Amino acid sequence: MLLTTCAIMIVPFVWMVLTSVKSLAESTAVPLAVLPSEWRWSNYAEVLRVLPFGSFYLNSLINVAVRTTGLLLLSSLSAYAFARLRFPGRDVLFVLVLSVMMIPPEVLLIPQYQIMAGLGWLNSLQAVIAPGLFSALATFLLRQFFAGIPYEIEEAARIDGAGTLRVYWSIMLPMAAPGLIAAGVLKTLHAWNELLWPLVVNDSPSKLTLPAGLAFMKDENFTNFPLQMAGAVMAVLPVVVMFIVLQKYVVRGFVAAGGVK
Repeated sequence: MLLTTCAIMIVPFVWMVLTSVKSLAESTAVPLAVLPSEWRWSNYAEVLRVLPFGSFYLNSLINVAVRTTGLLLLSSLSAYAFARLRFPGRDVLFVLVLSVMMIPPEVLLIPQYQIMAGLGWLNSLQAVIAPGLFSALATFLLRQFFAGIPYEIEEAARIDGAGTLRVYWSIMLPMAAPGLIAAGVLKTLHAWNELLWPLVVNDSPSKLTLPAGLAFMKDENFTNFPLQMAGAVMAVLPVVVMFIVLQKYVVRGFVAAGGVK
């Protein structure tokens, strides 16, 4: 059963790679040809010629780096406060934060766009980055880790003279490393693959991320599927490699949430 499920999930990626080395005629032929009669690796060079792929890559890297770093910092700070600090309305506020996960992202498009327009940030990378600097899911995940750390460890640090921020930075964050890695990987995947929001706030090709840039290869009357799939292969390859390398930390982060060895 597991092998069958894995095979079903892999088929679209295999088909994407095979389509990327076909001719346009073969990619739209009926019946569909599984293997190309001629392997056109030149499609990859053609994508680099017709699109500013380097600019798209750089924008995506900046977007992912800033959003992931900001999310881990802000979400871990809020998670630490919800897990270890006592203040009026803490539990009610935490429930309100979790309720954000029930709101479809599409509902927030217009308010977020109006905020970005009011700040004068349209057609800029900060407009793409800013709404993704916090995550209720990451806050919940990290709160479970912080809540599971024995209070004796924190008390020992305070006896040694450590303040709240020192305990958070030197004690809590290292012990919550699996949760931080899991949240970071998930945010990286989301930020790298996000399509709708970058298209909403940007119409300048120089500010587009990879998914948004590849969307420009699709026309309402004509789509060059081999070139589009070649671009998609180059876009998805970095995150696939990253997930393969870090997948055990993602699994450990969710399975061991709230536990400390």
